[in-house]
Amino acid sequence: MKLSQFKWLSVTLYGVLLFGIILLTGGHAMGLTLKSSAFQEGGMIPLRFTCDGRDISPDLSWSQVPSGTKSFALICVDPDAPSGTWVHWVIFNIPPTKTALPYGVPTLKELPDGSRQGINDFHRIGYGGPCPPKGKTHRYFFKLYALDTDLNLPAGAKKQQLIEAMEGHILSETVLMGRYQR
Repeated sequence: MKLSQFKWLSVTLYGVLLFGIILLTGGHAMGLTLKSSAFQEGGMIPLRFTCDGRDISPDLSWSQVPSGTKSFALICVDPDAPSGTWVHWVIFNIPPTKTALPYGVPTLKELPDGSRQGINDFHRIGYGGPCPPKGKTHRYFFKLYALDTDLNLPAGAKKQQLIEAMEGHILSETVLMGRYQR
């Protein structure tokens, strides 16, 4: 077998192997994953998690955590808001041993496990659910970050402060998107 044929065969086998791994993982490349029992990826967010309902946070769970993770951070935003991207939730220093947030996370600056919550664009601590104007459907992105450090950031921080503090410390990230319309 010629060297060029061997290289072609190696590349082809690598491609087949990678395709098989993607199929086995449900069509996604392996890595940090985020889901909720409240809604599916791209699905409608139930009323109780919005300002029209109880305005409590949905449950979230994650898997495929990269080694070396020292904490997690989560930001939820609505990029379809009339005034520009609207921040619904900022939470960080989630312990590396956690793989989920329950529904109805209390709106406290600091949670018993050491997680800290920031200020959302409603000017409140913790989660503020979807509350779009009547009309078109809005998208809500829950973005989870696995970090190689705990962040030296006070509770009550804003999204931009969190993004700046995470710079150079992100091991992996994933996103779950839900929709809501009034």
